[in-house]
Amino acid sequence: MNKIHPENYRFLQEHIRRQSGIVLDDGKDYLVEARLLPVALDHGIKNLDDLCAKLRLLSDVSLQRKVVDAMTTNETFFFREPAHFEALRSSVIPALLESRRADQKLTFWSAASSTGQEAYSLAMMLCEMGLDSWDLRIVGTDISSPVLERASAGVYNQVEIERGLPLPLRNKYCTQRTADTWEVKPILRRMVTFQLFDLRFNIRSLGAFDVVFCRNVLIYFDTTTKLRIIEDIHKALRPGSYLFLGGSEVSLPMGSGFTRMLASDATFFKSV
Repeated sequence: MNKIHPENYRFLQEHIRRQSGIVLDDGKDYLVEARLLPVALDHGIKNLDDLCAKLRLLSDVSLQRKVVDAMTTNETFFFREPAHFEALRSSVIPALLESRRADQKLTFWSAASSTGQEAYSLAMMLCEMGLDSWDLRIVGTDISSPVLERASAGVYNQVEIERGLPLPLRNKYCTQRTADTWEVKPILRRMVTFQLFDLRFNIRSLGAFDVVFCRNVLIYFDTTTKLRIIEDIHKALRPGSYLFLGGSEVSLPMGSGFTRMLASDATFFKSV
């Protein structure tokens, strides 16, 4: 294994924090080496110290982007944390259908959407609820261009399609392309749009939302950034809207703009 010099590890910590806001803890050398050595080799760079030397020149924007992409955790699957989807189906959506009855429009944001399974899960659930007459929009965002390209394509291998997706929903909303690849159907893709976005910047530019899924991403930021993102999300929510965080994030201080809610064994937050 190509061990990285401690000074270069510290440089990478700062580079990744500056480029993405992700805080890379000390002692994660093994993770850096596993994820960045393939990037270095793809660019004809023999080790991570030479990779850092190249990054210090600030001349290869593509390489800088690939380093950040490689360090971004993109773990996701269909209907991840099922209690959230059950709370959405049984409590949140019925409440929104009542409060938004006048304009019959609902907008959802899947923040850090990765390869799109969360956004498409939302789309399936809404279709299953029979909201055909409503104007439904789902926005998926991520900091990584490669995962957004995969999300937009809506094509998944056999392992990905089986992770969390019940067989009846797979057969109803996906089309088998090859022996081991599936594609989500147009009815879902029409509901979902994906775009490149950094959570640290101007969240209100995305529009106003009724439901935000920002799950298992704040854990990668420092405390100050976490709280600022939560505050900015609140500004992007319509009154009486909802925010879902990951299980390890619900203990964060939410301020006076949110009320803590509990339904279907899920903790989430309502804007006030």
